[in-house]
Amino acid sequence: MAAWVLAALLLASCAAPPPMPEASGLPPDEARALLVQLLPERVRDKPGWAADIHTALASLDLPSTPAHLCAVLAVTEQETGYQADPVVPGLAAIARQEIDRRAEQAGVPLLAVRAALALSSSDGRSYAERLEAVRTERALSELYEDFIDRVPLGRSFLAARNPVRTGGPMQVGIAFAQAQVQQRTYPYALRDSVRAEVFTRRGGLYFGTAHLLDYRAPYTQMIHRFADFNAGRWASRNAAFQQALGIVTGQTLALDGDLLPPPAAKTLGETERAVLIAAPRLALEEAAARRDLALGEGADFAGSELYRRTFAYAEQLQRRVLPRAVLPQIELHSPKITRKLTTEWFAKRVDERWRRCLARVDALRAQ
Repeated sequence: MAAWVLAALLLASCAAPPPMPEASGLPPDEARALLVQLLPERVRDKPGWAADIHTALASLDLPSTPAHLCAVLAVTEQETGYQADPVVPGLAAIARQEIDRRAEQAGVPLLAVRAALALSSSDGRSYAERLEAVRTERALSELYEDFIDRVPLGRSFLAARNPVRTGGPMQVGIAFAQAQVQQRTYPYALRDSVRAEVFTRRGGLYFGTAHLLDYRAPYTQMIHRFADFNAGRWASRNAAFQQALGIVTGQTLALDGDLLPPPAAKTLGETERAVLIAAPRLALEEAAARRDLALGEGADFAGSELYRRTFAYAEQLQRRVLPRAVLPQIELHSPKITRKLTTEWFAKRVDERWRRCLARVDALRAQ
């Protein structure tokens, strides 16, 4: 072989891209067909729901495994019963109370609030008339956006922040969605704002799937992702750390997954104080311990010295391996919640739905 031919072949082999990884999960057609079978009969446009769920997983480079498909279905069923924009009972009264509460905090007289609500909104009705008519979070969010944009007084006591913080078929956080589009390309053309997309079926499923599945966590059971969906990413991992830290310090710590207090807090949080007590026993400088604790809202915390040494010390004391994930112990509070609910309750309910869904997959395959 001529030398120039051999050189060309060598250069071509060096320039060739690496082989693509093998696809995992079900093929697209099979995944969508399975979703149509798994969706309840009452759901309208099952092919549309199936397409949006599959697109969400594919856009996030997540395989369409039965476990993933059923996880998205289980959360959606628990949160809204497969409604893109569910009706919230008593929403108008809840919204009116929130407006009055925020106005009082801002020192705005209620008489001025009533006058502002009497103004005409962008659709010709007064804000008060629209408020009385709201039934869904989407309608309420649009009302708030209009009110903040057009009424100076509205900006003064709403602080230019829309109080509607979650929405869509999976009730995902709007702040999460707005951060998500900065990290990954949104698979659809934005017709309006990210906030508006959350209230659509396609957007709500995409952002909800991302929040549920698109992050690294040391979990061996799906139930901990369901808990995190409710309490915040890595809450189950952090609650396990708090449990181990309590063993090291001899304290009973709240297993809420919050390792640091809110930025506006003027005092140290409970977990932060316990870490400073434990630092000498773990042979860590206080500054290093604080630095590691600040990693608690990301995946890297599990590799930190604080995390590893806390578990190692606690396991020596207990003489057993401790879990790396526990269900956070959090009571849920919201104007929409009218009974005592907890993150543990939510996670277990979703997990039951997920397991029933997987059983249906097995039954369908056995036919």
